[in-house]
Amino acid sequence: MNWESYIKSYQSYLKIERGLSANTIANYCFDIERLCLFLEQNNIAISPVKIKAETLQEFIYQVSKEVNPRSQARIISGLKSFFKYLLFEEYRTDSPLELIESPKMGRKLPDTLAVAEIDALIAAVDLSSNEGERNRAMLETLYGCGLRVSELVALKISDLFFEEGFVLITGKGNKQRFLPIGLLNQKYITIYKENSRTEIPIQKVAEDTLFLNRRGKPLTRAMIFTIIKQLAVKIDLQKKISPHTFRHSFATHLLENGADLRSIQLMLGHESITTTEIYVHLDRKYLAQVLNTFHPRK
Repeated sequence: MNWESYIKSYQSYLKIERGLSANTIANYCFDIERLCLFLEQNNIAISPVKIKAETLQEFIYQVSKEVNPRSQARIISGLKSFFKYLLFEEYRTDSPLELIESPKMGRKLPDTLAVAEIDALIAAVDLSSNEGERNRAMLETLYGCGLRVSELVALKISDLFFEEGFVLITGKGNKQRFLPIGLLNQKYITIYKENSRTEIPIQKVAEDTLFLNRRGKPLTRAMIFTIIKQLAVKIDLQKKISPHTFRHSFATHLLENGADLRSIQLMLGHESITTTEIYVHLDRKYLAQVLNTFHPRK
């Protein structure tokens, strides 16, 4: 098989076995295609089964001139995943990237919002507009449940279990988790669902989708970004924010108010607690407070 055949086989594995989205699969394969272009430009005719570590090191060295360390690390990670798949399928007996290390870098702490800033953003929603009740309910849900933007746009009415105080969330890899939802959040979703949503000519494919655009179709992720950026401008917020900022803030505020990291991990839907540690913004002042409160020799 040539590179294209192996890549297609790998794409099928990512979709069927790992349940990844089309966007994620495209990102995984982009760097493999970049490697193929490097081989073509340098007249190197070799299959993924025969390629050696030296060739891959040359490629990574070339890439390092063009991208920052974080992007370089992502490329190496993507290639390692591909060759790990070839190893798993027994196309190879070793991984040529086994001894290649990613560049060292510090952890990038995410931006967070203070509770007052979140309150100001939600208060800035124009409730006199047709989309106002929807936008308020969406922001409350992003922050109140710590959702990814993809989880928010996919949320269905049948996922709401308000009597039990939970919502069912479908996350990455179609993995589902139940999340507690506060009474205020329930209130704003109910107001939207029973008022402005009923005024929309809902498309048949979107009858169970909770948050809809004015044409009765599911909202896009880009639209959520736009709504949040417009509100930030409206209140003159001097921070670069996105839907994910609400998720970071959700985790940070829980931690600062005494929640344990394991509970936050479960609510965020992270497989590894290491990922949760990256998402949670810890400052020295808070760590000192934890030490002084809980250490037996404080």
